[in-house]
Amino acid sequence: MKKIIDPWGSGLLEDYEKIIKDFGLEIFDVKLFPEANRIMRRGVVFAGRDLKIISDAIKKKKKYYVLSGIMPSNEKIHFGTKMVVENIKYFQEHGAETYILVADLEAASTRGVTLKEARKRALDFHIPAYVALGLDIKKTTFYFQSENKEVMNNAYEFAKKITLNEFKAIYGSADPGKIMASITQAADVLYPQFKERMPGIIPVGVDQDPHIRLTRDVVRRVKERRLFLPSSLYHKYTPSLDGNIKMSKSRPESCIELPEDISLVKKKIKNALSGGRDTLEEHRKKGAIIEKDMVFELMKQHLVEDDRELNKIYNDYKSGKMTSGELKELACIKMEKFMNNFVKGVEKARKQIGRLKFVKFK
Repeated sequence: MKKIIDPWGSGLLEDYEKIIKDFGLEIFDVKLFPEANRIMRRGVVFAGRDLKIISDAIKKKKKYYVLSGIMPSNEKIHFGTKMVVENIKYFQEHGAETYILVADLEAASTRGVTLKEARKRALDFHIPAYVALGLDIKKTTFYFQSENKEVMNNAYEFAKKITLNEFKAIYGSADPGKIMASITQAADVLYPQFKERMPGIIPVGVDQDPHIRLTRDVVRRVKERRLFLPSSLYHKYTPSLDGNIKMSKSRPESCIELPEDISLVKKKIKNALSGGRDTLEEHRKKGAIIEKDMVFELMKQHLVEDDRELNKIYNDYKSGKMTSGELKELACIKMEKFMNNFVKGVEKARKQIGRLKFVKFK
């Protein structure tokens, strides 16, 4: 049976190596990117498409763009969004023109959120959250899908290049809302090229790869426009605290949202799946099974920036010098600091909303 990645679903991808092979992705090579960020250095970013053209643009200081979308369907975000923003920030700091679109049309067609409510959520929380996580508003261009006629006009043109069977092969199903959202998103991905042809990179979770594949198919079928195939960058999921491959709101006891009450978060961390041994004596003798420890993974992906600090934690825990309880206590301290900074950052960013640079449409 052909495997389908569903960008709207909750299915879990259990084997990243298999995903790379099945969908023709490139293994991420950290040496391609100067001053790689934390999640690049630590293998959390694991794959992509056409990465060398972006690497060359960075090293030769050529024009390129980074683009991502905000889905304003929820009132909170998750750690996957945090990783997307961190990668946007990396490319922004390395010369990329930066575009953030608010996918209010997609939220309406696939999530049932009104355009008015989508706008409110984006301005009140989602954009401030992106800023709190590191996005530089001075270097970022924003727009709402519903206001961008150029995107809509191109989406209708692109729709003529895709067959229903192809859509089903990529997405698994083809209801009208998904079709409209996907074709519009293809136009969003290419929007910066409508005014100037240049490479672009889209950092996302691997569950969003269907949108990238569809967009690349469209580009191949409008050759007369000489558009660059979009590059993409994929990060692994932040595992659920109970050991599942992905945090999910369907298991709230093992999922951390941003923001979330820190006392509840600490309780979740202390109940998380541990790599510690059954007894203290055994742990001191054999050390932790770090590969099973969800708290260490959380720290590796999100809470410890300095590689030397992480290595010391790893060695102490692996050797049995540090216990599981001590690791969890350290994680709680770091999580509280992170969550407090995030909440303060969102509040500060809300006051900057009037300074955002939105595309002005005629």
